[in-house]
Amino acid sequence: MNDRPDTKILVGDHLVDLSPAMRAALDSGGRLIALRASGTVLVVPGDVRRLVDSAVATATTAFSTLQQIPHENVNHFFETFACAIEDDERFAPVLAANAADVESARERGRATGRLVITPTMRRDMAAGLRMWAGLDMRRLDQTGSVVHDGWSVESWRAPLGVVAFVFEGRPNVFADATGVLKSGNTVVFRIGSDALRTARAIRDELLRPSLQAAGLPDGAVALIDSAEHAAGWALFDDERVALAVARGSGSAVGQLGDVARQAGIPVSLHGTGGAWLIVGTAFDSERLASVVKHSLDRKVCNTLNTVVVLERNLDETLMALAPALAETSRAHDGGLVVHTDREDVAHLLRSAGSLDLRVGPINPGLEWEWGHHPEITVVAAKDVSEAVAMFNASSPRFVLSVVSTVPAEEE
Repeated sequence: MNDRPDTKILVGDHLVDLSPAMRAALDSGGRLIALRASGTVLVVPGDVRRLVDSAVATATTAFSTLQQIPHENVNHFFETFACAIEDDERFAPVLAANAADVESARERGRATGRLVITPTMRRDMAAGLRMWAGLDMRRLDQTGSVVHDGWSVESWRAPLGVVAFVFEGRPNVFADATGVLKSGNTVVFRIGSDALRTARAIRDELLRPSLQAAGLPDGAVALIDSAEHAAGWALFDDERVALAVARGSGSAVGQLGDVARQAGIPVSLHGTGGAWLIVGTAFDSERLASVVKHSLDRKVCNTLNTVVVLERNLDETLMALAPALAETSRAHDGGLVVHTDREDVAHLLRSAGSLDLRVGPINPGLEWEWGHHPEITVVAAKDVSEAVAMFNASSPRFVLSVVSTVPAEEE
């Protein structure tokens, strides 16, 4: 390596200084990931690169092994894992680790709403695993055919290989990540540092014993035991990965997508913005109230974040929206925050009481990261076309709901 202190790297059309951290990473067997689009150079230390390389190699071997194992063993794994989660004695170390994670996050000023393992989250984890067990799907299955005179073409669903996940700090992601076993894939994932102790406990106390009991290879589900962001970069840069999935928020998710795409790996992302709701010119008030209340029960990636109301029926919409928001606020100890840039919107919503209304400049695409008290944005548009344009311009294009009894508006 050129040791001159003024050495630069050409990244796309950017010249970047070769920093001491970059040199140290290369000397340790690490890797530099140069992102052409931004001119950014991501530094992966040697120890992190080796940790990820080992996990992906093990998952790759496990993928081949998994294809020879009866499908029933996979269903047995999901049921065994669900029973382990429901076993109070076996789950006790997980709760202890989770309590430590929550305390650490609070001390660092981090939101803990999605980090705490509640009885509901625990039940949902077990239910999610049993859903996978009961799903009528096999790893290799014919999905269709076209028959011609003397020949035919068949379409088959087949496993991909190693699926890489990068999750935010939610302990229940194990039920999500292990679901890929149902279709014959293996998984390597990294979880946010806030939930890493919890993830280790789930892996050691529940996951590995369940894999062993079902006769599945240990490497079929691998947790990268590292709190460093570089572990996610290295994982999404590994060409042995068949699909990269990132669930979280902020620019970090977009950056992970850049890493995967540059490595030629198909990628599924969730970016900033949360879910959007457009209320049409004619709507069912009860349905609107139900959608709002059930979309704000907890903060996850598809939680309601931005509501777009129309100028044409502004008063009618807000009078229907206000009671639903007030009921949701009371369910969360009176702490629902509503952001809007219009005083007339705030005035109409004040009639419901129980709302923390904040009027000022807004970014409709900003995702509110709340713990216990919900937080949303309410904006107004001239018509449905303008509302859709706002969604296309500012949202992550992740979830859009339209509450309207006018089919043309839904279209």
